[in-house]
Amino acid sequence: MSLNYPVRKIPDNIPENAITQRIIKCAIEVHKQLGPGLLENMYENALTVEFELEGLSCKQQLAIPAIYKGRSLGDYRLDLLVEDMVIVEVKSVERFDPVFEAQLLTYLRLTKKRVGLLINFNTRLVKDGIKRFIL
Repeated sequence: MSLNYPVRKIPDNIPENAITQRIIKCAIEVHKQLGPGLLENMYENALTVEFELEGLSCKQQLAIPAIYKGRSLGDYRLDLLVEDMVIVEVKSVERFDPVFEAQLLTYLRLTKKRVGLLINFNTRLVKDGIKRFIL
């Protein structure tokens, strides 16, 4: 179901690895409490609560300017930026579309962040709906 992008493994001593583990722990707790089938913004809001309880800083719906050839096109919005390091895109979809992966990779490239998580909460087990991307 995944595109074959070259994805590097982050060594254990890199801070993003520990942060993604904590984010995944929070996502599992949210899914355990809410289950599948809700709208994305419900999961996004619940994640921000879990991040706060976990002691993770988070910016929600962060506006990032889109620039094309030196001109502003407007803003795009990241669902969540955790610890100013990891982009989290929240989905609640029946089918995983490859465009979701492309979107996250574009966000990583444009923000110069190295790590992103794509989390689909509309799964029986949320661990099956999590994909990590590293640039």
